[in-house]
Amino acid sequence: MAASAPLSGIKILDLTKLAPGPHCTMILGDLGADIIRIEEPGEPTGRRAAQAGTAQVKAPRPSYAPTNAVARNKRSIGLNLKSEPGRAIFLRLARGADVVVEEFRPGVAKRLGIDYETLSPLNPRLIYCAVTGFGQTGPYRDLVGHDLNYIAQAGALGLIGRKGQMPAIPLNLLADYAGGGMHAAIGVLAALVARNQTGRGQYVDIAMLDGVMLLLAQALSTYFGNHKVPERGTQPGDGGAPFYNMYETSDGRIITIASMEPWFYANLCRALNCEQYIGGQYERDKWPEMFEHFAHTFKTKTCDEWWDILTRADICVGRMLTLDELEDDPQIRARNMIVEVETPSGESVKQLGI
Repeated sequence: MAASAPLSGIKILDLTKLAPGPHCTMILGDLGADIIRIEEPGEPTGRRAAQAGTAQVKAPRPSYAPTNAVARNKRSIGLNLKSEPGRAIFLRLARGADVVVEEFRPGVAKRLGIDYETLSPLNPRLIYCAVTGFGQTGPYRDLVGHDLNYIAQAGALGLIGRKGQMPAIPLNLLADYAGGGMHAAIGVLAALVARNQTGRGQYVDIAMLDGVMLLLAQALSTYFGNHKVPERGTQPGDGGAPFYNMYETSDGRIITIASMEPWFYANLCRALNCEQYIGGQYERDKWPEMFEHFAHTFKTKTCDEWWDILTRADICVGRMLTLDELEDDPQIRARNMIVEVETPSGESVKQLGI
């Protein structure tokens, strides 16, 4: 990373393994930080760490292959933090670090003797970011969980999906990456700015539950105003409206339209030869027949044909691309969101861009 990168010179000790923590440190590494991954020697599972030695240089695990973006810009060292020599090495590293990021269950770092209360006296400028599902406080703090559990508890899962059907599971994107990893990176960046003003580090408590609720800012604001819980799959923005939806085309692919604004909606009706609907965008009694007309019309052409027609007509449209189609998309190529990098062995591999 170039010395001009915004986080050049910032050293981060990364104690994380699962999605939110590595995603956070990937972002910080992309911004120029020096990331040192602290891994367990030998076995990658904590239950075997006590049988391992003190420290060793780590060979990349398959999950940290050159194509894996979350492993980039990171060095690693294997430390058995349950051993006194391993802990001593970590404390020495922490004295010279700017940030520690961990995602242990609450209380684990304290039992290991590497918690913020232990490290801060050794390095008062240290920023310590803990990423957990429910945070360090509250009755759920000790509960285990994963993305699906957190989005369910935060109120997000119940809003996603079709009317009358079970909610749709949006991979592990909302809690792990958006609610957890990205908010952790924001928290660390804010703490670095605060340190420039105060000269001291701080503890950053990131709960994925909290992060997901922040993603619901608009939905919750609406609820607090009208006290109405929306029925899943019935609202203009959740698949309930024909003009904000997805349709199958003649080649079996999926086209998405999102003509929320009246002018885009009018353009859509003209393109689909149903100008009689222009004045009744939010007349819900007409939505069933509009759905039927839209679905029938989109089946008359291929996805790419509709893409050409609708983009020229200034309509909010997107093709549902599969992962193997991304690198051929001209916008993704223009934005360098898939790049080729060379490994230390000289191999050229594709990776997510910055």
